[in-house]
Amino acid sequence: MVGCTSSYPEPAVPDKSESRVIYLHGYVSSRILRLAKTAHEEDTEDVDGVNASAESNKGIPICVAATQLDGIVLALTPNHHSANYRSAVVFGHAQVVTDEAERLHALELITNSFVPTRWENTRYPNSTELKSTGILRVEIESASAKIRAGTTGEDRNDLKDEKVKQKVWAGVVPAYVQYGKPVPAPTNVVEKVPEYIEKWVEDENKKSYEHACEAAK
Repeated sequence: MVGCTSSYPEPAVPDKSESRVIYLHGYVSSRILRLAKTAHEEDTEDVDGVNASAESNKGIPICVAATQLDGIVLALTPNHHSANYRSAVVFGHAQVVTDEAERLHALELITNSFVPTRWENTRYPNSTELKSTGILRVEIESASAKIRAGTTGEDRNDLKDEKVKQKVWAGVVPAYVQYGKPVPAPTNVVEKVPEYIEKWVEDENKKSYEHACEAAK
Protein backbone atom coordinates (compact mmCIF):
# COMPACT_ATOMS: atom_id res chain seq x y z
CA MET A 1 0.00 0.00 0.00
CA VAL A 2 1.06 3.58 -0.60
CA GLY A 3 1.22 5.86 2.41
CA CYS A 4 2.84 8.78 4.21
CA THR A 5 3.11 10.34 7.67
CA SER A 6 1.33 13.50 8.69
CA SER A 7 -0.58 15.36 11.38
CA TYR A 8 -4.17 16.50 10.96
CA PRO A 9 -4.73 19.31 10.89
CA GLU A 10 -1.21 20.28 9.91
CA PRO A 11 0.34 22.72 12.43
CA ALA A 12 0.87 26.26 11.14
CA VAL A 13 4.52 26.00 12.21
CA PRO A 14 6.34 22.66 11.68
CA ASP A 15 6.90 20.97 15.04
CA LYS A 16 8.97 17.77 15.32
CA SER A 17 7.33 17.00 18.65
CA GLU A 18 3.87 17.01 17.06
CA SER A 19 2.13 13.64 17.17
CA ARG A 20 1.97 12.09 13.71
CA VAL A 21 -0.02 9.28 12.14
CA ILE A 22 0.44 7.13 9.05
CA TYR A 23 -2.11 7.40 6.25
CA LEU A 24 -2.45 4.38 3.97
CA HIS A 25 -4.34 4.44 0.70
CA GLY A 26 -6.18 1.55 -0.96
CA TYR A 27 -9.26 0.34 -2.78
CA VAL A 28 -12.37 0.32 -0.56
CA SER A 29 -12.97 -3.38 -1.24
CA SER A 30 -9.45 -4.47 -0.26
CA ARG A 31 -9.31 -6.93 2.62
CA ILE A 32 -7.59 -4.64 5.12
CA LEU A 33 -10.01 -1.77 4.52
CA ARG A 34 -13.00 -4.10 4.82
CA LEU A 35 -11.62 -5.44 8.12
CA ALA A 36 -11.12 -1.93 9.48
CA LYS A 37 -14.60 -0.86 8.39
CA THR A 38 -16.19 -3.92 10.00
CA ALA A 39 -14.28 -3.34 13.26
CA HIS A 40 -15.45 0.28 13.31
CA GLU A 41 -19.07 -0.70 12.79
CA GLU A 42 -18.91 -3.35 15.53
CA ASP A 43 -17.25 -0.98 18.00
CA THR A 44 -19.88 1.72 17.52
CA GLU A 45 -22.77 -0.61 18.38
CA ASP A 46 -24.34 -0.17 21.80
CA VAL A 47 -23.25 -2.77 24.33
CA ASP A 48 -25.64 -3.06 27.32
CA GLY A 49 -26.78 0.48 26.66
CA VAL A 50 -23.23 1.89 26.59
CA ASN A 51 -21.74 3.24 23.38
CA ALA A 52 -18.59 1.12 22.93
CA SER A 53 -16.91 3.62 20.63
CA ALA A 54 -16.09 5.86 23.56
CA GLU A 55 -14.01 3.12 25.18
CA SER A 56 -12.80 0.57 22.68
CA ASN A 57 -12.86 1.99 19.16
CA LYS A 58 -9.11 1.78 18.59
CA GLY A 59 -9.40 0.06 15.22
CA ILE A 60 -7.63 -3.06 14.00
CA PRO A 61 -4.08 -3.94 15.16
CA ILE A 62 -1.59 -3.33 12.38
CA CYS A 63 2.11 -3.45 11.61
CA VAL A 64 3.63 -1.22 8.92
CA ALA A 65 7.16 -1.91 7.69
CA ALA A 66 9.36 -0.16 5.14
CA THR A 67 12.93 -0.73 3.95
CA GLN A 68 15.24 1.21 1.66
CA LEU A 69 18.27 -0.63 0.23
CA ASP A 70 21.37 1.57 0.01
CA GLY A 71 24.06 -0.88 -1.02
CA ILE A 72 25.39 -4.44 -1.30
CA VAL A 73 28.34 -5.10 1.01
CA LEU A 74 30.82 -7.59 -0.46
CA ALA A 75 33.35 -8.83 2.10
CA LEU A 76 36.32 -11.17 1.84
CA THR A 77 34.20 -14.10 3.04
CA PRO A 78 30.50 -14.85 2.37
CA ASN A 79 29.76 -14.88 6.12
CA HIS A 80 30.58 -11.18 6.33
CA HIS A 81 28.54 -10.10 3.30
CA SER A 82 25.79 -7.68 4.21
CA ALA A 83 23.69 -4.76 2.95
CA ASN A 84 23.43 -1.08 3.72
CA TYR A 85 19.83 -0.14 4.41
CA ARG A 86 17.34 1.98 6.34
CA SER A 87 14.30 0.28 7.83
CA ALA A 88 11.42 1.03 10.17
CA VAL A 89 8.66 -1.06 11.74
CA VAL A 90 5.60 0.61 13.26
CA PHE A 91 2.93 -0.98 15.44
CA GLY A 92 -0.45 0.57 16.10
CA HIS A 93 -4.16 0.48 15.35
CA ALA A 94 -5.81 1.48 12.08
CA GLN A 95 -9.17 3.06 11.46
CA VAL A 96 -10.97 3.99 8.27
CA VAL A 97 -10.99 7.77 7.81
CA THR A 98 -14.58 8.95 7.33
CA ASP A 99 -14.17 12.71 7.73
CA GLU A 100 -14.12 14.07 4.16
CA ALA A 101 -11.72 16.94 4.91
CA GLU A 102 -9.21 14.54 6.48
CA ARG A 103 -9.62 12.10 3.58
CA LEU A 104 -8.78 14.83 1.07
CA HIS A 105 -5.86 15.94 3.24
CA ALA A 106 -4.46 12.38 3.16
CA LEU A 107 -5.10 11.89 -0.56
CA GLU A 108 -3.29 15.11 -1.41
CA LEU A 109 -0.30 14.18 0.76
CA ILE A 110 -0.06 10.68 -0.67
CA THR A 111 -0.31 11.99 -4.25
CA ASN A 112 2.39 14.57 -3.60
CA SER A 113 4.61 11.90 -2.06
CA PHE A 114 4.98 10.53 -5.60
CA VAL A 115 5.94 13.90 -7.11
CA PRO A 116 5.67 17.19 -5.18
CA THR A 117 2.76 19.44 -6.29
CA ARG A 118 1.33 16.62 -8.42
CA TRP A 119 -2.11 16.96 -6.77
CA GLU A 120 -2.55 20.56 -7.91
CA ASN A 121 -1.28 19.72 -11.39
CA THR A 122 -3.89 17.03 -12.11
CA ARG A 123 -7.67 16.79 -12.51
CA TYR A 124 -9.53 16.78 -9.20
CA PRO A 125 -10.96 13.29 -8.47
CA ASN A 126 -14.66 12.90 -9.22
CA SER A 127 -17.22 11.53 -6.74
CA THR A 128 -16.98 7.96 -8.07
CA GLU A 129 -13.19 7.94 -7.74
CA LEU A 130 -13.36 9.35 -4.22
CA LYS A 131 -15.94 6.77 -3.12
CA SER A 132 -13.82 3.90 -4.44
CA THR A 133 -10.73 5.04 -2.54
CA GLY A 134 -10.26 4.20 1.12
CA ILE A 135 -7.89 5.84 3.61
CA LEU A 136 -6.61 4.18 6.78
CA ARG A 137 -5.27 6.25 9.65
CA VAL A 138 -2.70 4.37 11.71
CA GLU A 139 -2.23 5.67 15.25
CA ILE A 140 1.40 4.88 16.10
CA GLU A 141 1.82 3.14 19.45
CA SER A 142 5.41 1.92 19.13
CA ALA A 143 8.09 1.85 16.49
CA SER A 144 11.66 0.76 15.87
CA ALA A 145 14.22 1.68 13.25
CA LYS A 146 17.42 0.04 12.11
CA ILE A 147 20.17 1.36 9.85
CA ARG A 148 23.27 -0.27 8.44
CA ALA A 149 25.85 2.00 6.80
CA GLY A 150 29.56 1.82 6.14
CA THR A 151 32.03 -0.45 4.44
CA THR A 152 32.88 -4.11 5.05
CA GLY A 153 33.50 -5.67 8.43
CA GLU A 154 36.24 -8.22 7.96
CA ASP A 155 37.55 -11.11 10.04
CA ARG A 156 40.87 -10.20 11.68
CA ASN A 157 42.55 -13.31 10.30
CA ASP A 158 41.42 -12.47 6.77
CA LEU A 159 42.93 -9.02 7.06
CA LYS A 160 46.26 -10.62 7.95
CA ASP A 161 46.08 -13.04 5.00
CA GLU A 162 47.68 -11.26 2.03
CA LYS A 163 46.75 -14.07 -0.37
CA VAL A 164 43.05 -13.69 0.44
CA LYS A 165 43.22 -9.89 0.22
CA GLN A 166 44.94 -10.03 -3.16
CA LYS A 167 42.47 -12.56 -4.54
CA VAL A 168 39.11 -11.21 -3.36
CA TRP A 169 37.69 -7.78 -4.21
CA ALA A 170 35.93 -6.29 -1.18
CA GLY A 171 33.79 -3.19 -0.97
CA VAL A 172 30.30 -1.80 -1.37
CA VAL A 173 28.15 -1.55 -4.48
CA PRO A 174 25.87 1.46 -3.86
CA ALA A 175 22.17 0.84 -4.54
CA TYR A 176 19.82 3.68 -5.34
CA VAL A 177 16.74 4.50 -7.42
CA GLN A 178 17.47 6.33 -10.66
CA TYR A 179 14.50 7.81 -12.51
CA GLY A 180 14.77 7.86 -16.28
CA LYS A 181 13.60 10.34 -18.90
CA PRO A 182 9.79 10.71 -18.70
CA VAL A 183 8.00 8.80 -21.48
CA PRO A 184 4.71 10.42 -22.58
CA ALA A 185 1.54 8.33 -22.66
CA PRO A 186 0.00 7.59 -26.07
CA THR A 187 -2.91 9.84 -25.05
CA ASN A 188 -0.69 12.72 -23.87
CA VAL A 189 -1.04 15.99 -25.83
CA VAL A 190 1.19 18.21 -23.64
CA GLU A 191 4.25 18.84 -25.79
CA LYS A 192 6.86 19.45 -23.09
CA VAL A 193 7.43 17.60 -19.84
CA PRO A 194 6.49 20.07 -17.06
CA GLU A 195 9.42 21.70 -15.29
CA TYR A 196 8.30 20.49 -11.85
CA ILE A 197 8.60 16.86 -13.04
CA GLU A 198 11.99 17.35 -14.70
CA LYS A 199 13.33 19.16 -11.62
CA TRP A 200 12.02 16.43 -9.31
CA VAL A 201 13.69 13.68 -11.40
CA GLU A 202 16.99 15.56 -11.38
CA ASP A 203 16.90 16.30 -7.65
CA GLU A 204 15.82 12.80 -6.59
CA ASN A 205 18.45 11.10 -8.72
CA LYS A 206 21.17 13.32 -7.28
CA LYS A 207 19.98 12.86 -3.70
CA SER A 208 19.66 9.05 -3.99
CA TYR A 209 23.08 8.69 -5.59
CA GLU A 210 24.84 10.88 -3.02
CA HIS A 211 23.20 9.15 -0.07
CA ALA A 212 24.06 5.63 -1.27
CA CYS A 213 27.67 6.58 -1.97
CA GLU A 214 28.05 8.33 1.39
CA ALA A 215 26.59 5.29 3.17
CA ALA A 216 29.21 3.07 1.51
CA LYS A 217 32.13 4.83 3.20
